[in-house]
Amino acid sequence: MALEKYQNLLFEKIKNQLSQWFDGNIDDLVAYEEVYRFLHSIKGTSGTVQLGGVLIVASKLLEQLESIENRLWRKNELRDFLFDLIRLSYDYEHFKETFLEKDEPCCGSIPLIQIIDDDVSMLILLKEALEENGWMVIANTEPEKAASQYYDMQPDCLVIDVDLPSKNGFQLLEDIQQHNHKQFIPKVITSIQNDRKTRMNAYESGADDFIEKPIDIEEFIVRINRQLQRKQIFDQSVMIDELTQIYNRRFLSDLLERYIKDYERSGVPFSVSLLDLDYFKNINDQYGHLTGDKVLETFASFLKENIRSTDSVFRYGGEEFVILFPRTNDEEAKEVVKRILDEFSKVTFMEHGDHFNISFSAGIYMANNHEEGSVEILKKADQALYEAKENGRACVESANEAVQPENKILNVSVIDDDAIIRTLLVRVLQNMDTSKVLLNIESYENGEKFFGAGRLDEKGKHFLVLDGVMPVMDGIEVLTRVRESEHADRVHVLMLTGRKTEYDIARALKLGADDYVTKPFSITELQARIQRLIQRMF
Repeated sequence: MALEKYQNLLFEKIKNQLSQWFDGNIDDLVAYEEVYRFLHSIKGTSGTVQLGGVLIVASKLLEQLESIENRLWRKNELRDFLFDLIRLSYDYEHFKETFLEKDEPCCGSIPLIQIIDDDVSMLILLKEALEENGWMVIANTEPEKAASQYYDMQPDCLVIDVDLPSKNGFQLLEDIQQHNHKQFIPKVITSIQNDRKTRMNAYESGADDFIEKPIDIEEFIVRINRQLQRKQIFDQSVMIDELTQIYNRRFLSDLLERYIKDYERSGVPFSVSLLDLDYFKNINDQYGHLTGDKVLETFASFLKENIRSTDSVFRYGGEEFVILFPRTNDEEAKEVVKRILDEFSKVTFMEHGDHFNISFSAGIYMANNHEEGSVEILKKADQALYEAKENGRACVESANEAVQPENKILNVSVIDDDAIIRTLLVRVLQNMDTSKVLLNIESYENGEKFFGAGRLDEKGKHFLVLDGVMPVMDGIEVLTRVRESEHADRVHVLMLTGRKTEYDIARALKLGADDYVTKPFSITELQARIQRLIQRMF
């Protein structure tokens, strides 16, 4: 497609200019006029080749630049100034739809927004803007895949562009409306066309709002927030989940607050269990969403029939469920959940002549800290659920069994020969919520400089984000030297590698890497991996 060819040429132009500026002598200065011409050219071209995201970023930077007096730019200052464009270029170059998918259940209190648009630069930009507001986002370019994810994820708000490949936004919206299971999910249509007929078609197809392109990001955030508020008001008006006929997530929040107050008065702890059906997506993919709904209904009924009379069960979202155990310690709750797991795993489902069974994984947390609120309690149950999945699924883990070390200072070192990736990673780490762990962050362009700086001699635990392939001292060499050092027991390593063979990955893990991410990767995915590893360290 000719348009795609010119879009790729524009990003190649951006990449080449950034390389010229930042791969050279760090002490060189860049003239104001050079930066202005670059941004002005990017702005003009991006609009022509229909890259709305690039157009918005370039326009914003150009507006900021025009308010700054004529000056010479230092490389570090210019890199910070152009950070949004650097990140957008990186994400576009390494774009894969799987990077924009949500691969783990979101926290029940965080809204989930789905965006469907074939302009990749706009997808990336909107996703980042929404996530900066604390919301979670899944994004798609293909309508058929988007529809499947809509049913799987059950987002709190849906944003659809009119001009999509193979099926336009109106058709997709009508299809979704016909299979919506009577749930209220706000739907927003976006389009470069703003004529009366287009707007009328949007609302007749079921849209709750219509937003014209190019999008004003600040206004977009406000309007999406308004739709999320409408969704919240609707959800709070009912206590029962429409599909499973058990209590919903909103009522869970109310009852959990009551349990917390009861604990504050009596001093008797209570327990929470978060349950997740194992490999539930495979059932939807193989047998369809109607079968998936049938499994959810059966599981909900099974839970109601097998919990104790004092316990309460809720649908938390998707295939996740919560059980509240009043005046119960974690060992007692664990016994109940293990019994339910053993019995439910024997339930046989039949579909299209096939027979199958399904299990679940569960995390348990006993609330016994007066300073913890509902968010912290559910988060710890979720961490235990994650451990259950890591341990092979179909098992129950307790967060109370974990021992927390006293050391809360972590030395983080980024070792990568790519200046753009180093900049992105340091910025991500600086803005990361690490649950009160203080990060001491440094970056190095190769292993020799890392060891030469004596970084490992600094007190405390160390976390390395290590590129596997570098021209000066290969990542495997760095890892080997780290594991042979006297500090080996204080160092955790996340490998960034383009190595895709099982042998190379196995070798890295055998040498002591704690996790690895294969390039190309998304920054959001990498951030999630780093946060999980740090949580496990502390």
